[in-house]
Amino acid sequence: MDSESSDRYVTPTVEQSAKILVVGAFGVGKTTLIGSVSEIEPLRTEETMTTASIGVDSVAGLTDKSTTTVAMDFGRVTISPEIVLYLFGTPGQRRFWNLWEGLADGAVGALVLVDTRRLEDSFDVFDQLELRTRIPFAVAVNEFPDSPRYDADQLRDALDLLPDTPIVYCDARTRQSSAHALVTLVEHALDVRKQSKALA
Repeated sequence: MDSESSDRYVTPTVEQSAKILVVGAFGVGKTTLIGSVSEIEPLRTEETMTTASIGVDSVAGLTDKSTTTVAMDFGRVTISPEIVLYLFGTPGQRRFWNLWEGLADGAVGALVLVDTRRLEDSFDVFDQLELRTRIPFAVAVNEFPDSPRYDADQLRDALDLLPDTPIVYCDARTRQSSAHALVTLVEHALDVRKQSKALA
């Protein structure tokens, strides 16, 4: 069996799997993050943007954006010898948000990507996440070359986040950086689960 075909299968040491949502506004880098970190060829449902999206999908600050996810992205990453994550990326546009509930079913947490050039686009994403899923989440700031830089406290205030919500900075194009963001989310989700059991 060659190495390419063996990558299709989960290693025998894996004892636990977890479903993770990757969410965020239109154009924040969800497809890029899943593609950079996935150990299998990611499933993508990208379509070319057409003139029908003019006036509907804002591409302000997204000069190279020519495609968009219309259903979901899917990838897989093994974060330790025992744990594998299945990644489900949601579409960013509001008209596709009815898909979120189905994608969120069984998920242990969500990684929320934000773009500080268009921070206001994330407000509705957080509302949607809390309204439709009610799962633990961490925030990953995708650092584009021309992004304004804010510290974690500034972002926490701007996004109205709870004090215990993790905020990490990442480059969604880089496997190591994307994996670090996902590990941060998993650790947070485990902490939330432990606290819930302790209160039960």
